Amino acid sequence: MRYIIIGAGAVGATIGGRLTESGHDVVLVARGAHAAALRAEGLRLTTADGTRTHRPPVVSGPAELGELRPDDVLLLTVKTQDAIAALDAWGDAEVAGGGTAAQRLPVFCLQNGVEAERLALRRFGTVYGVCVWLPSTFLEPGVVSALCEPLTGILHIGLAAGGTDARAERVSADLVKSGFGAPVVPDVMRWKHAKLLGNLGNAIQATTGPAPEPAKAALLLRAIREAKAAFAAAGIAYATDEEQSAARDGRVNQPAVLRGGSSWQSLARGTGSIEADYLNGEICLLGRLHGVPTPVNDVLRHAANIFAREGLPPGSMSITDLTALADEAAART
Repeated sequence: MRYIIIGAGAVGATIGGRLTESGHDVVLVARGAHAAALRAEGLRLTTADGTRTHRPPVVSGPAELGELRPDDVLLLTVKTQDAIAALDAWGDAEVAGGGTAAQRLPVFCLQNGVEAERLALRRFGTVYGVCVWLPSTFLEPGVVSALCEPLTGILHIGLAAGGTDARAERVSADLVKSGFGAPVVPDVMRWKHAKLLGNLGNAIQATTGPAPEPAKAALLLRAIREAKAAFAAAGIAYATDEEQSAARDGRVNQPAVLRGGSSWQSLARGTGSIEADYLNGEICLLGRLHGVPTPVNDVLRHAANIFAREGLPPGSMSITDLTALADEAAART
């Protein structure tokens, strides 16, 4: 199998680099200064066991590869707000022997939230969900860090519509060989809904900074309570805290770092977009569909989008001000 990593940012480059290191055929998809650096200098990936440079092929789109191979596996690692463009571009790519990628090839969705799988299922015949636990940082073009140990990350894998198959097992085996935990589960979306609860704090971290504070934890707890009420009203199951701890504890030990997560990094890089509509916004959507108030999540979604749209520095809002906005919104409901 050849792995095409569509979006070689922090997560994509880490997975692509690790797969390359273990002898697998990998193509990285990137653009701009990052693509230029990857082509010129290779991918410099730092993990818990050191820094190495990998030099897999780098392309900016399917046209540069020509016909795709029947054994290609697409790993979609762009953020959800960029998923439609990527799915459309790669889904229309022709595969040797006839047909398109959307008709013949599998796509694995490695986004936070639960919307990417639905977007992919509208276009691709074979879609897998991947619940990603992989703290990693895009440091500069061509340079990525992922310091967890003894495993670099944990990636739960399963068919997006439910169930497992032989391909999921093969991909899991390749990832395990490459330094990841990769459990194959029949209910991967249950795991992704559980992770979504923690990702509701991404907007808090992005707007007020990554340093832990009791007031930040308190606001996140309010957002999670709204989400759990929305899940209950919608009949959505999610993995328990105990299940997640059993899967991760002692296997992905993360060193203390001051850099923020994926949403914080989007603001720091000035990408102009952020994933809040598919994290906090997912809870707002469920709340509106099922009659559950979600004022805290709506404030977090709105604040994160303002930061992205206006190019505000990450962490430049006080948690006191953000909490006050949430209190005002809650009082209006």
